[in-house]
Amino acid sequence: MRTFELTYPHSLILEELPETVSAIGFFDGIHKGHQKVIRTAVAHAKEKGMESAVITFHPHPSVVLKKDTKHVQYITPLKEKVELLQNMDVDRLYIITFNKQLSQLSPQEFIDHFIIGLNIKCLVAGFDYTFGFKGSGNMNNISQYTRGELSVITIDKVVMDEEKVSSTRIRKLLAEGKVDEVNELLDRPFRLNGVVVHGDHRGKKLGFPTANLELDGDTLLPKPGIYAVKVNYKNELYEGMASIGKNPTFTEDRKDLSAEVNILDYNNDLYGEELSIELYKYIREEIKFNSAEELIEQMKTDEKNIRKYFAQ
Repeated sequence: MRTFELTYPHSLILEELPETVSAIGFFDGIHKGHQKVIRTAVAHAKEKGMESAVITFHPHPSVVLKKDTKHVQYITPLKEKVELLQNMDVDRLYIITFNKQLSQLSPQEFIDHFIIGLNIKCLVAGFDYTFGFKGSGNMNNISQYTRGELSVITIDKVVMDEEKVSSTRIRKLLAEGKVDEVNELLDRPFRLNGVVVHGDHRGKKLGFPTANLELDGDTLLPKPGIYAVKVNYKNELYEGMASIGKNPTFTEDRKDLSAEVNILDYNNDLYGEELSIELYKYIREEIKFNSAEELIEQMKTDEKNIRKYFAQ
């Protein structure tokens, strides 16, 4: 997959670009609804003998359009989004910088520059996709702007349990710790990716050595608590228990959430290594214990419950 990072105006030359079928959207999470849009574009491109593409944006429009939003955390940070699209057999990825200038383009300017101007012959989008200044272009009026240069495929909403699959729904479920439901909407386990860094080395003293993860600052974390997880390290999966939170038993003034994982039946040094943590089940909320001994007893119970969960 070739990746192109574009800002307005881009400098790609139309005559040098292949005819393309492209999916378009922000695609945070790349959930089942997004997958339907993207897979439709990939399949249609193969049918037509064209290249497939995905057009997405970064950062999230709310960072530019909402004065009170300075930073957004993502279900799939950009690096993970790129990796997932690569695995979906997409040929080309266009990442368009969402800035004030882009937000002020009219629907016609946007279509002329970023759709017709990228030699896109078929555009695939969800029914609720909007474009142009204040979202005035949409899938109902898009034919007014395409100048007869391309066809458009609109994908209807994907529903699970009588509710639309959406990034908003997934964010709400993550805030509630319902990662098992999130995984159904994503059609894969929700992941946290990070590099193992030195922590307080307290876990080892407690008999539960943990790998402390330095996460991408753009990563959306789920509800604080203890989770049953699988750890992907060098393409091997290990069962484990992860703690996401502020470690209230030993720290009182921590503001940011941290993530640490105890990998069951694994004791090697992982400092500096990159781990991918797949979350499967919320086990319990984060608790402040009165002593290290109380915490150890609870961790033994957590381990027993997690082993039982994965043995089902």
